[in-house]
Amino acid sequence: MIAREVEFEGHLIDSNILPKVLDLILDLDGEFEITEFRIGKRKEDTSYARLIVFGRDENHLDELLKELHKLGARVADAEDAEFAEAPDDRVLPDGFYVTTNNPTFVRLNGEWIEVEDIGMDRVIVVDPEGKRAYCRFLNEIKKGDLVLIGEKGVKIIPPERPRKSTTFEFMGGHVSTERPTPNVIKAIASEIVNLKRNGGKIAVVAGPAVDHTGARDALAGMIRDGYVDVLLSGNALAVHDMEISIFGTSLGMDIRTGRPVPGGNRHHIHTISKIIAAGGIKQAVEKGIVRDGIMYECVRNNVPFILAGSIRDDGPLPEVVTDTMEAKKAMKNALKGVNMVIMLASMLHSIAVGNLLPSVVKTICVDSNPSTVTKLVDRGSHQAIGIVTDVGLFLPELYENIKELEKES
Repeated sequence: MIAREVEFEGHLIDSNILPKVLDLILDLDGEFEITEFRIGKRKEDTSYARLIVFGRDENHLDELLKELHKLGARVADAEDAEFAEAPDDRVLPDGFYVTTNNPTFVRLNGEWIEVEDIGMDRVIVVDPEGKRAYCRFLNEIKKGDLVLIGEKGVKIIPPERPRKSTTFEFMGGHVSTERPTPNVIKAIASEIVNLKRNGGKIAVVAGPAVDHTGARDALAGMIRDGYVDVLLSGNALAVHDMEISIFGTSLGMDIRTGRPVPGGNRHHIHTISKIIAAGGIKQAVEKGIVRDGIMYECVRNNVPFILAGSIRDDGPLPEVVTDTMEAKKAMKNALKGVNMVIMLASMLHSIAVGNLLPSVVKTICVDSNPSTVTKLVDRGSHQAIGIVTDVGLFLPELYENIKELEKES
């Protein structure tokens, strides 16, 4: 059999990393021998393990090492990472490395350098001087870029159990409709308030159901009170939010009674036309056409928003980014420095934003559709929690809890 020595370092036991490593080797029909194992004595201490991994042949061993690499394995006595030039724009060299969303380091000139802007399913490019490494989308690759190839000289830090008990520890990685939702909402409110007090940034991803279910005022209140630093959404959320402000309807339904209004099916088209005539959302707010709501509070409080378009959009509004690659780039830039993302009833935008996030960003996904929540939580991050519930019930209660915490302080 062919063998390779690998090592792991971190909270290997309480974060369940070592059991995952051994299970993976056995599941892939490999074998292992643990040659060294040092256990941390206190909860802050890391552990260290050195293993010899055996495969049937080189191909089998390579398969084992590629999967172990995602769990943080690094080859003992690591060499520098290897790079090759991109042969053309948006063309990658053979054997290019594909990233995970976990913190990643590459060894350059004998030193471990953290990869900037890490995210899943991208590639790593190093600057010509070999001092910095960047995570890049395929469409950002230019001819001559030095692209990382293979796993040599690459180190991943997998998600670990937090050292202190938090909502994101006991809820992480699971989805259930049987959870005590009021207690969870109270815990999330506490996390939000503490994060903002410590200078953290929060992004909200929201779908039009926030308007339809009556949760609009709660989100607007969170924006007004400084608990939202950036809003990521689409044409529909903004249109129906402003439709409520202008006509008192959402999708033609009276927002107070839930009953259809005669001619209400035209209201969202009228809204789009009025906003375009005004010159955009900001101008509509300044001219008094839009007098309350989510977009109103974003404009009044200088909270940036990105509206990504789709082929289903009516209009769209002037601010909607209709080029999907440009929208992705704008969202990626807006998410820099964000510590928490709250995803509210938007499958497409939630999954799109989820693919842009590093695993260290705390992520909350709220949706009445369990499959939406499961897709986000299945990313494997201990920081992600999923709540299967109606956003119309969740968001107002979350905002009330935040206000109660403010009063207590």
